[in-house]
Amino acid sequence: MLLLERRPVDSALMRWASPLLALVLTIITGFCLFLAMGKDPVEGLKFFFITPISDLMGLAELGLKMAPLLLCAAGLTVCYRAKIWNIGAEGHFLMGALGASIMAVWLVNADGFWVLPVVLLSGTLAGMLWAGVASGLKTHLHCNEILTTIMLNYIALNLLLYVVHGPLKDPYGFGFPQSVMFADSALLPALIPGTRLHLGLAFGLLAAVVVWVLFARSFIGFQLNVVGQDHRAAAFAGFGARRLTWFAFLVGGATAGLAGASEVTGPIGQLVPQVSPGYGYTAIIVVFLGRMHALGIVVASALLALTFIGGEMLQIAMNMPKAVTGLFQGLLLFYLLTCDAFIHYRIRLKRPARQTTMAAKTALGEA
Repeated sequence: MLLLERRPVDSALMRWASPLLALVLTIITGFCLFLAMGKDPVEGLKFFFITPISDLMGLAELGLKMAPLLLCAAGLTVCYRAKIWNIGAEGHFLMGALGASIMAVWLVNADGFWVLPVVLLSGTLAGMLWAGVASGLKTHLHCNEILTTIMLNYIALNLLLYVVHGPLKDPYGFGFPQSVMFADSALLPALIPGTRLHLGLAFGLLAAVVVWVLFARSFIGFQLNVVGQDHRAAAFAGFGARRLTWFAFLVGGATAGLAGASEVTGPIGQLVPQVSPGYGYTAIIVVFLGRMHALGIVVASALLALTFIGGEMLQIAMNMPKAVTGLFQGLLLFYLLTCDAFIHYRIRLKRPARQTTMAAKTALGEA
């Protein structure tokens, strides 16, 4: 009989091997799924993982998808290290996109170097404001942040849909729900000429560095870690849980809001209902896959970005449904959580009671 037995000490090896094992299991399962759907599994995996990044244009697209994931994940890392389970990065992202779009449309006839910073700041503040709602509900009304942030995501989505179908709708857009195109002064510059990769990736990498410095070199990062590991010890040491909760939420809202602002001022150039394919939700997988470490979330965001462009490639090359992206992301999260259980537990073989009794009797008889 196989039993799960609690380890005396958590396995450091499994802590870092778990993401790799989860990826391998995801690939194996994907191989079997391609076979079940009557597709060539080798060709399918090649189109999903290799073909999208086989040239400079593909690598630029990878960086483009990676930027919002990395920004959202950086803020969520701050929350999760303090055991604040913020599921609202998607809502912060959408409000950031909405806030930046309102400012960009208002300044559509303005020109100058100051326009872009103002637009990005508006998106960042909108994300912080939306995160502040969840933070206030948790710190003052003791509401569960998992429930409130999930519900706020849907409120943010419907606010965006209302605005893009109403006040911000382009009167010359032939009835399509979209805002007017932003002025050139409100658009992010390209990092690589001739590609869609923009300055948002630099924002994401900078956010990862800031998160590393926060937890490795700052006292407030130490406080967040202590709150996450032992809430009562933090209270005994005088670390203000309410203040730290506000800090974590506002940082998470700021980075996700900046991601939303970067998305509308980057490749899209206007506000549309499909501004996010689920970046805020996918960023949760990025954080856990990256082990809540700055370097880890950079690597994990690149991998999850690959699932987005790989899914698009499968739609074009093999006529597969759009849901294949979510399928691979869900498999990766499922296997990651399963493998993470072996950080704290190990499998032990237990002999049935009857066999144990017989063995004892035999030993006594021989004696």
